[in-house]
Amino acid sequence: MSSPLDLRKFVTAEFIFGNGARLLAGRYAKNLAAKKILIVTDPGIVKVGLVDELSDLLNNENLEYEIYDNVNPNPRDHEVMEGAEIYSSEECNLIIALGGGSPMDCAKGIGIVSSNNQHILEFEGVDQVSMPSPPLICIPTTAGTSADVSQFAIILDTKRQVKIAIISKATVPDAALIDPGSTMTMNIALTANTGFDALIHSIEAYVSNASSHITDLHALDSIKLVSENIIPVLGDLQNIELRSKMMMGSLEGGLAFSNASLGLIHAMAHSLGGLKDLAHGECNAILLEHVIDFNFDSEIKKYTKISQAMGINIDGLNHTQVKEELISHIKNLKETAKIRGNLSNLGVKEEDIEDLARMALNDPCVVTNPVRPTVQDIEEIFRNAL
Repeated sequence: MSSPLDLRKFVTAEFIFGNGARLLAGRYAKNLAAKKILIVTDPGIVKVGLVDELSDLLNNENLEYEIYDNVNPNPRDHEVMEGAEIYSSEECNLIIALGGGSPMDCAKGIGIVSSNNQHILEFEGVDQVSMPSPPLICIPTTAGTSADVSQFAIILDTKRQVKIAIISKATVPDAALIDPGSTMTMNIALTANTGFDALIHSIEAYVSNASSHITDLHALDSIKLVSENIIPVLGDLQNIELRSKMMMGSLEGGLAFSNASLGLIHAMAHSLGGLKDLAHGECNAILLEHVIDFNFDSEIKKYTKISQAMGINIDGLNHTQVKEELISHIKNLKETAKIRGNLSNLGVKEEDIEDLARMALNDPCVVTNPVRPTVQDIEEIFRNAL
């Protein structure tokens, strides 16, 4: 168990939170001495008009820009390299990421490659980035990934079919413009999946063996905010107040996990996303109760506090009953959010499990899980989730 006297570092981006934050993009770019900007986004964000809005803001500041929108969910290594080539050839000196986790992670990768002149896969792991990236502004359009304030970048290695984690202070954006209005175009499924991603960031950060008092404060508040508001927002997608609460929950989850790291749920979800190219938030949600069942006895007090933050009445219950109530509540929350099914529904087969478990065991997120699993433990959890 960590002590308040343990050395801990807390890093994050400068961020502006609130309605209209995204409209400050031109001003921030100018303050960061932008000459030519690479906008990193995806086709969906282009389609809903948010790129046009950003273009107008930059035009108003007489700033030049180039748009790179060839970014898929689970951003690929070759997309990072393609974007870095455009950044270099167009002589850009600043990057703006507009979108969910995929454009933001891709933008981080582009910055790393542009400054260090190596292939993106060379930076896998913790503190492997030697040269700082060019200035990066993130404008998130989902309430879940928190890549806009984190020191994580997740990139798909297409040759090995595994998602690699790049964890470095060099990936922390210079500014995050966190505007709940940017999330109003999300549909029900995306809202649910990204909402559960935020919830799981906070749960894993709270039970992480690298947590601290500061990360715990953010994690517990995030768990409360997301738990209370995810179902209401799914029933009222245009409610800006509910969107704001979900965005704040996502932000606090990001502040927590960026500094306390994550755990086995994310390690296994990275493995699934790499091998099967599956949606990250959905994988996390499917695995959630299975990993809690595995971890619970190692952090009984913390999972009890998580239960209380989620509004579960646990008065008079013993530890086994608390675990049962927490898992039952999570299952009901997923059912209400229409996150149903299991890994089999997503195309995962018994013969995939050995490779999935091996890749998950090598993920850096395993290191901060409250209990260190064996490959056999991970195989069993995958089987339970089939």
